[in-house]
Amino acid sequence: MIKLVERLEHLKNKLVEMSSLVEVGIRHSIRAVVQKDSGEAEEVFKNEDRINSIELEIDGLVIELLALHQPMAIDLRFIIAVLKINTNLERMGDLSVNIAHNAESLVGVPTGTPVVDVPLIAGLVGSMVRKSMDAFVACDVDLAREVLASDDAVDSLRTSCYHELVSFMEKDRERIKPALSLLAVTRNLERLADHATNIAEDVLFYAKGIDVRHVSGTGSRTGKL
Repeated sequence: MIKLVERLEHLKNKLVEMSSLVEVGIRHSIRAVVQKDSGEAEEVFKNEDRINSIELEIDGLVIELLALHQPMAIDLRFIIAVLKINTNLERMGDLSVNIAHNAESLVGVPTGTPVVDVPLIAGLVGSMVRKSMDAFVACDVDLAREVLASDDAVDSLRTSCYHELVSFMEKDRERIKPALSLLAVTRNLERLADHATNIAEDVLFYAKGIDVRHVSGTGSRTGKL
């Protein structure tokens, strides 16, 4: 019988593989928006099936682990964290698809559309995603807390983009449609940051056995969807 430690390592590697695909999807979706490139959007759509497939594979591995080994203590917390992170990563893949769809609606739009700083907010979100998974792999509590602390900055940037785009639509009603697409992009980026924050919270649970959800003063957000 395969040892528990080997199964746990295989499970971790599968999750890392999935997170890598999610990061690639996010990068393609942002390039699709910034460059108004439908080819980049298409790469995101191709990526989605593989992400969904790995999600199901991870669920199956977890069920097998629980049935065969009945893990306890930190091993059990690890498996619970993997299940929750797996769900967050799959949803992040869906969000990158949403961004890619919005990007397609921007292809061919004439110049003059407001240029909100999508690369800036996307860069911060991408950093949060990478750090959250690095924290999981290394069981690094300090890195997880860095992710929690970054969430407010993303919220602030998204709010700034919202006001800029609303102001633009009020002044130029001819460009409402592309402005709405950019609003959707920034909203989806904010939601990506929320999922990265979820993962960081799961890391704290896995590493320390503490639950910081809905707790003020931790860098975590309360009352957000």
